[in-house]
Amino acid sequence: MPDSQPRQPDDRAADTTDAPETSALTLSGARLADGRVVDVRVCAGRIEAVGTAGSLTAPGARLDLRGHLLLPAPAEPHAHGDTALTADGSGPASQHPEDIQRRATEAALLQLGHGATALRSHVRIGDVQGLAALEAVLQARRSLRGLADLTPVAVPRLLTGVAGAGNLAMLRDAVKMGAAAVGGCPDLDPDPSGYVEAVLEVAAEHGCPVDLHTDGDDPARLARFASLAGGMRQEVTIGPCAGLSRLPHDAAARIAGQLAAAGVNVACLPQGPCCGAEHRGTAPVRLLRDAGVRVAAGSGALRDPANPVGRGDPLEAAFLLASQGGLRPEDAYAAVSTEARHVMGLPEVRVEAGFPAELLAVRGEGIAGALSLAYSRIVVHRGRVVARTSAVREYCDSEAGGGPGLPRQGRPETTGGP
Repeated sequence: MPDSQPRQPDDRAADTTDAPETSALTLSGARLADGRVVDVRVCAGRIEAVGTAGSLTAPGARLDLRGHLLLPAPAEPHAHGDTALTADGSGPASQHPEDIQRRATEAALLQLGHGATALRSHVRIGDVQGLAALEAVLQARRSLRGLADLTPVAVPRLLTGVAGAGNLAMLRDAVKMGAAAVGGCPDLDPDPSGYVEAVLEVAAEHGCPVDLHTDGDDPARLARFASLAGGMRQEVTIGPCAGLSRLPHDAAARIAGQLAAAGVNVACLPQGPCCGAEHRGTAPVRLLRDAGVRVAAGSGALRDPANPVGRGDPLEAAFLLASQGGLRPEDAYAAVSTEARHVMGLPEVRVEAGFPAELLAVRGEGIAGALSLAYSRIVVHRGRVVARTSAVREYCDSEAGGGPGLPRQGRPETTGGP
């Protein structure tokens, strides 16, 4: 994995447990989304204090974030680490466990560099491969400990009838093995409702979340699904639901209301479909939100045959929700951060004392600017810097000799107050 190998962070300490980093770090001069310029002190994986710029002067490590916008870090609710980075191959992608582990690890690191400190990866199980891919992703999860949190979703192909009996038993084994959620694609099963019932039964037995793939173009099927999911105590998510946008408005609105009443979340994929979906497009996000459905946004395929140019960038997903979906930039960013974390069962993050130190600093003065040109990023996970991306844009002299005031590196940073 050139340029993407996991490495120990700056303190060189071996990270062999899930314990958060205990050394303190002060992030100084950062701008918040509300316009304030502050110092933020993080320690033991949480935000310890937030004060006006220059007010937190305790000794210890400091990181100058002047010119940066500090935000809650994004989370990735819908990735496919086992199939990621396979678009360039000349034949079928290798299913050897070591190759799957390598791909899942590199994909997670790419997304970590974009800012996602937590990722949910849908992993195929059953049939000839059994649980090998899941074990490989679990190995990737262990190798990423301290850098990013990777949680797998077990995804069987068939679950009903004689053909699905073995996969159903394997789904239960997958949960015992370490799968954080159960899912799959009921649209591909001969009995979609039976498939959903089987997944919900396993989830109820083990107390784990449900995350199902569906195009969402069948109103009767979605109504049945909402009815089945309404009594679940666990979190239930479906996606990408692009088919909802192809339904008549009244039918889509009626389904959205049923999903909201059942407490079902939707994870849309603004950057493109996954798993070889025939139809393009994305879910009707504004319609779903207006009905009360919690909508998160994920990346889906990352340079695999379903989307050979997939970037896995949550800020691009938010950009598309704002530029094409009509959401306010703040709501678009919430879809890849606050809403995504909720869907994944993660604690809320705010840039306030007491909240987890899961943060993203991007150059810019506001969320709209960050979604437009978020080239330089600094990622904080569990209270320490785990990834940096720097970009410098330079211009040569103009043929007219470069008149006064023409910058060589874009607009110069202001050095004064907020």
